[in-house]
Parts: sequence; C-alpha cells; structure tokens
Amino acid sequence: MLAQTLAQDYVSDFAIDVRLGLTKEGQKEIPSKYLYDEVGSALFEVITVLPEYGLFRADERLLQQNADAIATALMPGRVVVAELGSGSGSKTLWMLEAQAKSQRTVYHPIEISRVALEECSRKLGQVHRVEIRPVPKPYLEGLRSVTAERRPGEKLLVLFLGSSIGNFNEHAAERFLAEVRETLIAGDALLLSTDLEKPSSQLLPAYDDPLGVTASFNLNVLARMNRELEADFDLSAFRHLARYDTATRRIEMHLLSLRAQTVVIPRAHCSVSLAEGETIWTESSHKYCPKEIVLMGRRGGFRPLKQWFDHEWPFAQTLFVAD
Repeated sequence: MLAQTLAQDYVSDFAIDVRLGLTKEGQKEIPSKYLYDEVGSALFEVITVLPEYGLFRADERLLQQNADAIATALMPGRVVVAELGSGSGSKTLWMLEAQAKSQRTVYHPIEISRVALEECSRKLGQVHRVEIRPVPKPYLEGLRSVTAERRPGEKLLVLFLGSSIGNFNEHAAERFLAEVRETLIAGDALLLSTDLEKPSSQLLPAYDDPLGVTASFNLNVLARMNRELEADFDLSAFRHLARYDTATRRIEMHLLSLRAQTVVIPRAHCSVSLAEGETIWTESSHKYCPKEIVLMGRRGGFRPLKQWFDHEWPFAQTLFVAD
C-alpha cells in the first residue's frame, strides 16, 4: 500500500510538471529528471558505453586515477559517501574501494529510479567493507535524509558525477550548490564532475549518436507520458534534435514536432497544441571552463581543494570542502 501511494504521488508530480511545462507560453519544456524512468535509465546506461559519449569514460578515468588522493585528502575521520543521481554506480567503484582501504564505508546512492538503485546495489554490494544503503529520493531530499542519520564525528563526501550540474542553467546551478552546502557541516566535501568546453563537432555526436540510442532515450519521455499519464503522443510525429548554443555554451536536447498536432494528456488535465517545427526542450548540458567551476563552487559556499583534468576528452573533477 505504501509503495502504491508513493508511486501515485510521483505520478502526480510528473503530471503537474508536464502541465506546467507544456502549457507555458513560449518554449515548451519537460524537466530532464523525467527522462530517467525504468526505460530511460536503461537506455542511458547504453549511451554511456557508446564511443561518441566520451564524458562518461573521462569521468571514470579521473576517478580511477585520483580516488586514493581524494580519500587521503579527507582523512582522518570516518567518511560516509553519498552520491546524487547515482544511476547504476558504475564509476563509483573506484571511490568506494579507495575509501574502504582505511575504514568500513557506508555508501548512499541517491536516485529516483528504483531499477537503477537495484542495479547499483547488485554491482557494488560485493565491495569489501562497503555497506550500500539506497535512498530512492530526489537529490536534495535524499541528501537531507542522509545527513539526518549521520553519527557524531562522521564526515560526508557528496559525489555529483557525470557533469549532471550542467543540466542546470548558471543561476540554478549556483542555487543548487548553495542548497547542498546548507545540508552539510564544516569538514564535509563535494566532488563535482564537469564537462569542459570543446568543439561542437566533438560534442554533438555525444548527444545524437548514429545508432539512435540517444534519440530513443529522448523520445521515451513521450512514451512515458502515454504510459503514466494516458497521453496520446504519436512518437513517429516527433524527431530527436540536439543542438549547441554557442552563446550559453550548452548542448540542448529537444523533441521536434514534424507536423501541426494536438495531444491530449488526461492525467495532466490538459491538451497541448504544437505547430510544425515547434520543439519541446527536454535537457541541457552546460560546458565549463576550469576557472568558472571554481568560482561557481565558491559562490555556492565551498572552498576548492584540488582540481583534476582529463585531456583525452576535456573534463574536470573538482574537490570542494565545506568550511
């Protein structure tokens, strides 16, 4: 009964956000978090191994190379690891193994996809001296529940990997980091992954791969509205569109309407009319320069400790501490 109630509440949030995003004046949009249902999360796991999606491997390389240095920087003291939007936790293995060399470690993967959490627990549950405690909640709500359980003297290492911070616009990213900082205490740390600026010729294939996996990932949000909100989207009437905005330095993912159409979404209590060529904006991915990352963290209330770079696919990880 509780699981059913939670599911109904989440569908209600989905319905509200869909109605607000698709009936607003100007650019229609859907929050990117709704791309990650069970199907979307599975498709994203496939995206991460595509040759065009270099940022996943860059993030993984940096963790593999620097996990021991990160763990050492947080000593002494017991460290609890919490990851925002963990997905299946594939990259996190390196950090947990490094942390567990010196102490038993509790790991809280915070993730709204229960399927992803199950996969995360399966993949990482056998790591020696690591206890997995999944948190099926959104970022900040999940982080607050983790901090509420901390024991005296424990430090918290928050992982925000995959350049997920790039899904926010500039001001929203700083607000988010400030909200993360508010949940922490002095001595806690944040490891922030960020994709760096690079030519659009290198970026665009990462978000529009020739196999069409990213297109399926994007279009799935329409299928999700059909499944969960009883909408009548015709997926063949839309096309995945990825473009790079040079002014804002971000990749944008859109769903392009191929004809004039009206879609009814009963459980969101709305209908939506789209003109031919009109788009629904589903995700952004901002690209940074190294100094910008440091300043963003400082404005969010953190002090930078160390920054590492991958040069095969320009990418950065920055370790911040809460003073």
